[in-house]
Amino acid sequence: MPMTAPTVLTARALLLDMDGTLVNSDAVVERVWRRWADRHGLDGDEVMKVVHGRQGYASMAVLLPSRPMEQNYADNAWMLAEETADMDGVVAVPGAGEFLASLAGLPHALVTSADVGLSTARMAAAGLALPDVRVTAESVGASKPDPEGFLKGAAELGVAPEECVVFEDSGAGISAGRAAGMRVVGVGPRAGFHRPDVVVRDLTQVRVEGVEGGGIRLYVG
Repeated sequence: MPMTAPTVLTARALLLDMDGTLVNSDAVVERVWRRWADRHGLDGDEVMKVVHGRQGYASMAVLLPSRPMEQNYADNAWMLAEETADMDGVVAVPGAGEFLASLAGLPHALVTSADVGLSTARMAAAGLALPDVRVTAESVGASKPDPEGFLKGAAELGVAPEECVVFEDSGAGISAGRAAGMRVVGVGPRAGFHRPDVVVRDLTQVRVEGVEGGGIRLYVG
């Protein structure tokens, strides 16, 4: 078979989603959200089409649009506690450890819809080091697909949005990255449906090198 040359991207900072991108937490997400769907008489398969990438309350607002937001926030707090207590099946996405190690000394941030407790627990369960700069649920007023989280990550790193590359797996996250004016590398099987700039199976297909003057060169694919 012919070899396909990798896509080469340059950036000054990388902004990394967690669930589905660095950490495979699908088993827990399925368990918790399907229980929630059963309690509310919703079809679990339809619920799972909505929830990836968003904060819980935002997914609930889509799924139960007439319900008061106060109930969504209350359910969200309960679900975060359940997810934080359940690490069964949480593993690193292939290549995630090596990918994060290759970013040492290069500008990057975690931008996740999880809160501090959940993101800390899942990264630890997957055996992954947390980036020094983190934008979590507590840091933003709006969930993905709103671009706030990615814009805040860029600002904390002191890098213009157009000089950032986002790594994401979900439709909501890819839309957020695009809305922030950033290029997006899609990771995993969900990503390809949402037209990121380039898609990889997992992080074994990404190579990173620093460039003189502070830049980052990505070989993707």
